[in-house]
Amino acid sequence: MSLTSWRRMESVFSVALVLCCLASTGVHGDSLTVLQAGPLFQRPRANVLVVVRGVDSLALPQSVASYPLENPVPFTLDSVAETVHSLFAEDTPVVLQLAPSEERLYMLGKANAVFEDLPVTLQQIRARLSQDGSVLASLPLNFLSRNAEADLLFLSEVQVLHDITALLQRHKHLAKDHSPDLYSLELSGLEELSRLYGKDSPQYRDATAILASVLQKFGEDVYALYGNSAVVEVVTVKAFEAPLTRKSRSILESKQISNPGSPYNLAYKYNFQYAVIFNIVLWLMIILALAVIVTAYNLWNMDPGYDSIIYRMTNQKIRMD
Repeated sequence: MSLTSWRRMESVFSVALVLCCLASTGVHGDSLTVLQAGPLFQRPRANVLVVVRGVDSLALPQSVASYPLENPVPFTLDSVAETVHSLFAEDTPVVLQLAPSEERLYMLGKANAVFEDLPVTLQQIRARLSQDGSVLASLPLNFLSRNAEADLLFLSEVQVLHDITALLQRHKHLAKDHSPDLYSLELSGLEELSRLYGKDSPQYRDATAILASVLQKFGEDVYALYGNSAVVEVVTVKAFEAPLTRKSRSILESKQISNPGSPYNLAYKYNFQYAVIFNIVLWLMIILALAVIVTAYNLWNMDPGYDSIIYRMTNQKIRMD
């Protein structure tokens, strides 16, 4: 089996959970593209979902698989983020969300200290473009302007993607712990460019090409940082049919469980031996079931000539003895 075929088979199983999550929350974009997929029989150490608004598809050069989606409606992974944070409150899960709101960047958990340097508000994100390490020095802007509002919004989102991978490079221990990490990043820069300039404009074409290249590199970098054990997906939607209302919360919100021993329907702490115990029990049950079936089949079809001496002796021989 070729490497491409193996990666595609991995992606089918890895993306199944993502598709279920999207279906359960009512998410349907124009396409779902899997950039990277982790091992087939292991839980990914990180899941990265990037939603790009304002385009139905992107020319991603090295995607694993792509699936069409219909009826775009707004969605949120807040409940998933809260669940991850509550189950792994004692560890350092990275729960990072980027949303088109006044306070764009949301973080949960003990990993907040690492991402404190990330710009939070839209004004701070735009100011980051004029600082050292800005992506403006390496991007082929061409028709994009450094002064237009819509152009700066798009470029600021590209800057956030760059800063996330840069911080993970400096704090690699976050990608090596046992707690799963969740990244939910919604990009609306292309949507603003299409609304201002139109989809046939050179600004929009330049931005589309830049974003495709940036997302490809972003997926490869995150996949490598997590030791090839991450799932990176890109959902592209032209426009959402209805606006999404988000609840405001603090950027460094960290919900603490006041009474971990309380019996009020709290989720159990994750046991890292669960997968091992599950496989032992599963395969033991399968082996025992097969053993019972084989034994019953052989007994049912047993030749009387091979049975014990009691059943082979006729009544006449018994009387003679």
